[in-house]
Amino acid sequence: MSEEGTKTKRADARRNEKTLLDAAAAVFVTSGVEAPVRDIAAKAGVGMGTIYRHFPTRADLIIAVYRHQVDACAEAGPELLASSASPYEALRRWIDLFVDFLVTKHGLAGAFQADNTGFETLHAYFLDRLLPVCGQLLDASAKAGEIRSDLQAIEVMRGVGNLCIGADSDPRYDARRMVGVLIAGLRT
Repeated sequence: MSEEGTKTKRADARRNEKTLLDAAAAVFVTSGVEAPVRDIAAKAGVGMGTIYRHFPTRADLIIAVYRHQVDACAEAGPELLASSASPYEALRRWIDLFVDFLVTKHGLAGAFQADNTGFETLHAYFLDRLLPVCGQLLDASAKAGEIRSDLQAIEVMRGVGNLCIGADSDPRYDARRMVGVLIAGLRT
């Protein structure tokens, strides 16, 4: 196979894996991490064998979805900072993505209780990838005079996370609205 064919295959394989992970994440949001693999395969437009070929166990799939979403959230920060009307607008939009990420973790806590060493490193990965991005957005917003300057990324992320807890178990509670109140409260 030519070098160009190998690159194309790799790009196609990456696209296919991204499609599969996006589909799995969407199914996890609606049905939790214990959703049938056939539902994920149908959403991705692939056969179940394709999923098992890429992710031999459910834990492998869950870990891959989690890492994929952490990476997407981390990569969005600088892109939003470059494309938004203001640093605060970038921060607000990034927090919306972060809330979406937290929502896709529906049922993940139970999976974390499983005896799987792959889950042990996920929290550290989450913090290593997302704290610097949140910090960059907070710093840019503070330097622009749009928000308070005494906030740390861990405080904001933990506050957002805490506001999202239990949102799926009480239809009267609107976590996104409460996160909006929190983010508006950062303004100077």
